[in-house]
Amino acid sequence: MNHPYGVLATDGVILVDHGSRVADSNEALLVVARRFAATLGHGIVEPAHMELAEPSIEAAVDRCVAQGATRIIVVPFFLLPGRHWRRDIPELTRAACERHGSLPFLVTAPLGDAQGVVDVLLGRMSTCLQAAATDGEACEVCRPGPGCWQRGAEASRKSADSQ
Repeated sequence: MNHPYGVLATDGVILVDHGSRVADSNEALLVVARRFAATLGHGIVEPAHMELAEPSIEAAVDRCVAQGATRIIVVPFFLLPGRHWRRDIPELTRAACERHGSLPFLVTAPLGDAQGVVDVLLGRMSTCLQAAATDGEACEVCRPGPGCWQRGAEASRKSADSQ
């Protein structure tokens, strides 16, 4: 039976972001990767960071191969097709795959201007505006930090106005 997203049982899928020196940012990729894997309904899905944090693309390729992957599909968690997408990710993936006998690989397009991305942006804006207008709870991105960033900017303006 064909998979609804076109992956084969022996495909290793790697969701890769830039990587950060901020641990919470790197942890967020793990959450996205788990949701991605659950939605995809595929057994071989690994997170990776292009740089600055582990697991690296190389480590993710190794993990996929250890699970039986015979082809690697890299899905960049990047917004636009810049240098990292055009050069860095393919080069890092190629080097990692060559360690496994020139394992074939694909690098998919970044998120770009897809309608789903626009829908997410509109939703984020709407949630923030609603929270600010009603003094409601911060969204899941601003939680558990210092609260809604927009409200923080508003508080700074009010403080400056009162002086």
